[in-house]
Amino acid sequence: MSIAFIDLQAQRKRIENEINAAVKKVIESGAYVMGPEVKQFETQLAAYSGAKHALGCANGTEAIVLPLMAWGLRSGDAVFCPSFTFCATGEVVPWLGATPVFVDVERDTYNMNPDHLVAQIERVLKEGKLKPKVIIGVCLFGQAANYPRLREIADQYDLKLIADSAQGFGTTINGKHPSDWADCVTTSFFPAKPLGCYGDGGAVITNDAALTEVMDSLRVHGKAVASDLQGRTFEHDTKYLNMRVGMNSRLDTIQAAILIEKLNIFADEIDKRNVVAHRYNDLLRPHVASVPFVKPGFISSWAQYTIEHDNRDGLAAHLKAQGVPTAVYYPVPMHMNEAYRRWAPPAGELAVTEALAERVISLPMHPYLDTATQDRIVEAVRSFNG
Repeated sequence: MSIAFIDLQAQRKRIENEINAAVKKVIESGAYVMGPEVKQFETQLAAYSGAKHALGCANGTEAIVLPLMAWGLRSGDAVFCPSFTFCATGEVVPWLGATPVFVDVERDTYNMNPDHLVAQIERVLKEGKLKPKVIIGVCLFGQAANYPRLREIADQYDLKLIADSAQGFGTTINGKHPSDWADCVTTSFFPAKPLGCYGDGGAVITNDAALTEVMDSLRVHGKAVASDLQGRTFEHDTKYLNMRVGMNSRLDTIQAAILIEKLNIFADEIDKRNVVAHRYNDLLRPHVASVPFVKPGFISSWAQYTIEHDNRDGLAAHLKAQGVPTAVYYPVPMHMNEAYRRWAPPAGELAVTEALAERVISLPMHPYLDTATQDRIVEAVRSFNG
């Protein structure tokens, strides 16, 4: 029997009736765009996150650009982000004419290194060519970055802080979600994410009411919102009164309906993911260079289970021959990709990032990975002698 890297069908079977009924209801309603399920999901998403507001949008990439647009990011502004992440984290920065400044990561968690962040901010200030504006932390592979420390740094330098939780929605620090520290949390509902829909989708979560209102405008072509209408009368659909240059980034109603049902079981799935991850750690620790490290007090949502191996590519070939799928995130860090080399720091500045790109490999991970299948995977890893 083949092994799924992420078994989406096991989850679908668990809530098949609920999903089918939810989708059927939307189809019959005819409210396919920004229907009532979108608002319902946003309310439930904010409540789950312990935050005041949540806005659905078209995908996780546009979730990141919406607050940057709302904050008026422009040419000459610097945005600090890790290079060891998917390109979506940083690609939105040049969209607005701003400059990404890449930061190295911690050796144990793979998340942004606060000490190197400070060094990069100080370097930018000393050079005097750019104005530091925003920090984008990433919850890589499911674990929150050190947002308490990143918040301190953001406050010290008067910067905004985004938690890119595309891989880590559901992660907590001492029981608190990243929205307790970040100005906003962005996430993706791509199907393979811990909380995924059946297509593309994303959201921004925040406690800032004014930011929420501006982003609500921006996601619908810069439509007029309540604060824009104070002292004036407009009797038509507000999408025809454009107060800002916006975009079209709406969460489909069908996807919202699906996500409502998935959110209902999400906490239980995170528990199940942690059981799988802890068992992996216990069984694999003697056989690989490194198993994932989760800081005390942190809970990961385990988007991926990522190990290190001295012969990563050899292990990948061996596991493929054994019928075990793997994935490598991210074999080419952002600053080494052609599109972003113009912003790469001096050689050696991102040494940890570059070392990890040669060593990490991810194994099958999902809440429904049974022990028999997990044992097959572990034995395949153990049997590699390269």
